[in-house]
Amino acid sequence: MKDFVVILGSSSISSPPTPTNLHHHHRHRSSTKKTNSSFRKLSPSRKQCHPVSPSIPTVHSHQHPYPLLSSTARWNHASLRDSPLKYYADLASKLAEDGRLEDFSMTVEMVVASGVNASRFASMLSVELVSKGIASSVQEGKVKSVVQVLRKVEKLGVAPLKLVNESGLDSLKRGFQRILGSGEVEEAVDLLEALRDFQFTIKELVNPSYIVKICVDKRNPNLAIRYSCLLPHAHMLFCSIICEFGKKRDLASALTAYEASKKNLSGPNMYLYRAIIDTCGLCGDYMKSRNIYKDLVNQRVTPNIYVFNSLMNVNAHDLGYTLDLYKDMQNLGITADMASYNILLKACCLAHRVDLAQDIYNEVKDLESTEVLKLDVFTYCTIIKIFADARLWQMALKIKEDMLSAGVTPNTVTWSSLINACAHAGLVVQAFQLFEEMILSGCEPNSQCCNVLLHACVEASQYDRAFRLFRSWTGSQEGNIDSMLSTKQVNSISSVSTTSNYITTLHNPSSVKKFSFNPTTATYNILMKACGTDYYHAKALMNEMKSFGLSPNHVSWTILIDICGGSGNVEGAIQILKTMHVTGIKPDVVAYTTAIKVCVESKRLKLAFSLFEEMKRYSVQPNLVTYNTLLRARSKYGSLHEVQQCLAVYQEMRKAGYKSNDIYLKELIEEWCEGVINENNQKQEGLSSCKRTDLERPHSLLLEKIALHLQMSTAESPAVDLRGLTK
Repeated sequence: MKDFVVILGSSSISSPPTPTNLHHHHRHRSSTKKTNSSFRKLSPSRKQCHPVSPSIPTVHSHQHPYPLLSSTARWNHASLRDSPLKYYADLASKLAEDGRLEDFSMTVEMVVASGVNASRFASMLSVELVSKGIASSVQEGKVKSVVQVLRKVEKLGVAPLKLVNESGLDSLKRGFQRILGSGEVEEAVDLLEALRDFQFTIKELVNPSYIVKICVDKRNPNLAIRYSCLLPHAHMLFCSIICEFGKKRDLASALTAYEASKKNLSGPNMYLYRAIIDTCGLCGDYMKSRNIYKDLVNQRVTPNIYVFNSLMNVNAHDLGYTLDLYKDMQNLGITADMASYNILLKACCLAHRVDLAQDIYNEVKDLESTEVLKLDVFTYCTIIKIFADARLWQMALKIKEDMLSAGVTPNTVTWSSLINACAHAGLVVQAFQLFEEMILSGCEPNSQCCNVLLHACVEASQYDRAFRLFRSWTGSQEGNIDSMLSTKQVNSISSVSTTSNYITTLHNPSSVKKFSFNPTTATYNILMKACGTDYYHAKALMNEMKSFGLSPNHVSWTILIDICGGSGNVEGAIQILKTMHVTGIKPDVVAYTTAIKVCVESKRLKLAFSLFEEMKRYSVQPNLVTYNTLLRARSKYGSLHEVQQCLAVYQEMRKAGYKSNDIYLKELIEEWCEGVINENNQKQEGLSSCKRTDLERPHSLLLEKIALHLQMSTAESPAVDLRGLTK
């Protein structure tokens, strides 16, 4: 046996004939004593170094009779005797197994450079060992190294796909989980792109939604799109990416993903358009959805019914625009479905257009009679809510009968709207009857429905009933449930029992209906309103709210300010306003307006105006109620300075864009004029007459104020009623 010495990387090995002569070695195994043109034979006994192939550096042999790469290398010496090519295949496999992928690629390069067929050599490699080494390197985070090596062997003609078996793929999956778990998502995408180029099925390596979620959490839309483009169902992933950014209320990233997605699509994608429009709605930017629609029209893309429905839904607050979209849809020959009509009803509800809603409802009923459409529970719920908001409780109940006749079962929203309709009309007894009917039908009330019932009691000034109802639901106190029901209901009920967090209604021993009740912040806000001027009771309710894990909101604090002020404790009300700042809740315009009202009603006008200035310092914009509250103060004071302050408030209200009120202006001018006259009379008391110029002063200033108002007014008829001012 002849020994030859080669250099591999920085490690020396003793090897059989160099790869440049491997094909001759196999053909002329019997003539191995002949000198090869690229080698010189090395006699083991002489221990002498001979020149080798020009492409292989000259090195010295070792005393080991067989090749050795390192002290930790493990070789199959039998393979050297069987075949030098097999030996190199074993050598490369073991290098890969040990994680020495660069040495592995150099060995492959050396063998292929000698003229050995790459596919033949690849078939002799141990896929199990190579696959194990690749997976281990990925798990160790050597992603770039793995990619470089695989690209190198691919260029040499060895398909990377043939170097990884099923076990290796499982190990790769675990490696990806480690990489993604450490947040190295970009490295993972780099590797996936390389594996895709190597014909790997990357979809099975990692859950697509998992990578998308990480990209969204990192606010990296471009990386998410890069990954999606690797998969055959990329167009669906584009939609998922946009929707996920929408859930994060990150419209900018969603739009970036949308623009990148369009570049990677061969044609219009309605799923994509609908996803970005819905995201605009989630993020509250309806104008952007309109711009997207304009772009589609300019590109001569015809949206389908689902895109139109999303557009109408996002813009439902604008009835005019929604109806324009509906007309566009009709002009394009797109037939409206039930969702389209439901959205139109929703737009009518938001615009308080009962008449138009009735027309749409009747139109849909006609279509149902011809079996073109089938009304669903959402349709009935929406039209019932429209009538409920308009206090048309009888029409709402009529819709319920239509609903039952059509075989549609009312849901919790339906019952809540019906109860709300009666509550708004002040029909507390009817509201309780509907509540009882709801429970008997097997529909479990939610907190919102219960809150509507409590609110009905409070609005009807049935405060004790509201508290008994609440305590019976929470089980915190034994309540007399009979007092909540009408006489007719009491007679029809066999017994009523309450347990913790449940109310149980028994109409017969074999039928038990119960529902869980979890109070909300809104529940306690309603109860606080029932406290009247009992500040300590309201404060106790706020503390009880916290025991349920609830936090008081702006409404809670505002109610507390009103109750405290109503009890005559103005300083306490102002202190509550300050406490809101301390607790991290910035008082809103309602809170400030309530505090100002407390001051006005207590004749603390100076304090009221100081709060007015304070709210503006905190960038809280006064609303019409704020201005009116201050302007109404002028009827409670005769001070010229105070009236002048109110005149300034009136002018500020006009500048803010609120409609002028000539009645306020007239009365303010009257009081201003009277205040000037009174001041002059006090100064000149005891005099029988005065100079003419002094007498003319109030009238000239009065005319000046009126002229200023007329000059600043933008109304069509900026007239001021001067009758009664001649005095």
